[in-house]
Amino acid sequence: MKNSLRKIFLPVAIAATATVATSCYDEFDPNSYRPEFTINGFTAVADIQPSSLVAYFPFDADLKEEVSGGTATNKATTLVNGFKGKALSLNVANKAYVTYDPQAAITGLQSFTISFWVNPTFVDENSDNGIDGILGLVNLSNTGEFWGNLDWFVENGSNPNAARIVAHIRSGGSETWMNVSNYAGLFGRWSNHTLTYDAATSKFTYYINGSKMTTANAGWTGPIAFANSGDMVFGAVHFQTEPSQTSSTGSQPWASYLTGSMDEIRIYNKALTDAEVNALVVLQGKGK
Repeated sequence: MKNSLRKIFLPVAIAATATVATSCYDEFDPNSYRPEFTINGFTAVADIQPSSLVAYFPFDADLKEEVSGGTATNKATTLVNGFKGKALSLNVANKAYVTYDPQAAITGLQSFTISFWVNPTFVDENSDNGIDGILGLVNLSNTGEFWGNLDWFVENGSNPNAARIVAHIRSGGSETWMNVSNYAGLFGRWSNHTLTYDAATSKFTYYINGSKMTTANAGWTGPIAFANSGDMVFGAVHFQTEPSQTSSTGSQPWASYLTGSMDEIRIYNKALTDAEVNALVVLQGKGK
């Protein structure tokens, strides 16, 4: 009798064991054993100085600024597929741009990091192998001056093989100009541009795609002090808006409007380090 029971139960036990083993194998997920991607100590963009982030425009569904909850004002822009999710789409044919009334956390910056992605289209209607006028990127107006508190643009004459990117920053009555010249990777592709100012060293640093391109000493010492701040402008310099953001002047024939896309504009109230800027760019590229 015992031998008969063994013969009956043994195959059943083997079958049950095989079922359990097969079930466990089917549920095995190799991704659970894969180490989390880390660069310079960070695994996600949200881990990089979160308490210092004072403005963030993802442009995924609208023109909302995610930190304050404010919303930018649209002038003929749309949303399209972007570097990450959706992006702001601009076209010189529509004189398109966006304005934003900045909160005190922006106008009162003492040190800063401003970072964004851009994919400009090369527009050369007169066929002189140069863009048709300066192309505004991210700007902070000064309502009483020709140039703003921050003017960030692609300079006249830039072509696909030699773009000149300019940043002008004003602090009270002092100003600093800096540029990246002969840059060949600007038009027709996404690139990240990050500008930092460190009040402790009075130094600006310009990065493209996370790599340091140039530095400049400020024309002043210590914290920056923006004056007469009006709107921020994305896609045009501040005197190209309608009406102009400054009482000093209106639209200029040598200035134009950005054609292309902008995405992921971030503003911090401190100068990110080289490692943090590099991590910011790499992690955004991985959708982190």
